[in-house]
Amino acid sequence: MARIRIPSTIVVIFVTVQTGFLLFMYARYSSFMPQSEEKPSQVHILILSSWRSGSSFVGQLFSQHPSVFYLMEPAWHVWVTMYQNSAKVLHMAVRDLVRSVFLCDMSVFDAYMPWKRNLSDLFQWAASRALCSAPACDSFQRTDITSEMACKTLCGRYPFSKVEEACKTYSHVVIKEVRFFDLKVLYPLLTDPSLNLKIIHLVRDPRAVVKSREQSVKALARDNGIVLSTNGTKVEDSKYKVMQEVCRSHVQIYETATLKPPNFLKDRYLMVRFEDLVRDPLSEISEMYKFADLSLTPRLKSWIYNITHGQGPGKKKEAFKITSRDAVSVSQAWRNVLSFQKVKKIQEVCKGAINILGYQLVDSEKEQRDLTLDLVLPRRQNQFSWSSFNPKN
Repeated sequence: MARIRIPSTIVVIFVTVQTGFLLFMYARYSSFMPQSEEKPSQVHILILSSWRSGSSFVGQLFSQHPSVFYLMEPAWHVWVTMYQNSAKVLHMAVRDLVRSVFLCDMSVFDAYMPWKRNLSDLFQWAASRALCSAPACDSFQRTDITSEMACKTLCGRYPFSKVEEACKTYSHVVIKEVRFFDLKVLYPLLTDPSLNLKIIHLVRDPRAVVKSREQSVKALARDNGIVLSTNGTKVEDSKYKVMQEVCRSHVQIYETATLKPPNFLKDRYLMVRFEDLVRDPLSEISEMYKFADLSLTPRLKSWIYNITHGQGPGKKKEAFKITSRDAVSVSQAWRNVLSFQKVKKIQEVCKGAINILGYQLVDSEKEQRDLTLDLVLPRRQNQFSWSSFNPKN
């Protein structure tokens, strides 16, 4: 067979012309693409907390805002489906689901709910005002303050496709999650150019958390098993092993965000203490809204005042409901309810978190019961300011 020899100079010229043409086409195509420096049109807020820390209440502060699409713990579906795994193993699946929800891609739920679905198949869907008003449901207006009971009655049969449809119409997407135990797991989301992610880290006095957890022992047993890697066995946290992990995670998250953090966390992390929130709701909520690029409306101000100035501490049957309560009394109830022996044990397993998050240890039952003794230290001792951060340090 005859071979055709092509001079090397012709090959070089051909490759050069081809390369130039490809570069020209790439430059022309790139001019029509959005620049990576441009922020996504939506703002994404992750309320990062743990069980019984007041996160459902904080979630409602965002859910009831007319500019917010909110979902409460969508990663519940991951844990329920893959409950034989540990929390650490499930971190990646939880993160992927959260990212998809932030991008309003609800096809991610196909892996966890393969059947034909309605709104009511989504965990705690009625806690989302956005799923109780147009375009998800025609029964309420966006400016309405909705209740779960009314929403469940009127909106549950709407198709699941309404979740994605509604999500795309809001300027803010807010997710509340209690299933992250390490801030570094979220680094890929914080550096993802398709997201404009900010994190509100909600903490609460561990002693108050334990008091609240004791009202929900059975409801938390499966989650406890996942935290403690028991291969699907339910656990009652009588020895506070789960609380130890929860406290350790809060310390890890807080220290990662405040002690020589990566520069991409700048202006993207806010730590909020539940106790500060219930003592001065409007001030703290205004700070959170400012962080999230939102503003308070007169209707929201009125609702916030009413929800935090109820008459009672809240009943056991209301453990997972947002009802009107005396919020300050709720935050201090552990001091009268828990025995000093329990408090000492909690302080042993959570001493680091109690100290670093700005709470005061008690050394006696007398100190515990003395409500004139403030156990919430001034926030200036543990408040983090980005103005003092130097990435070169």
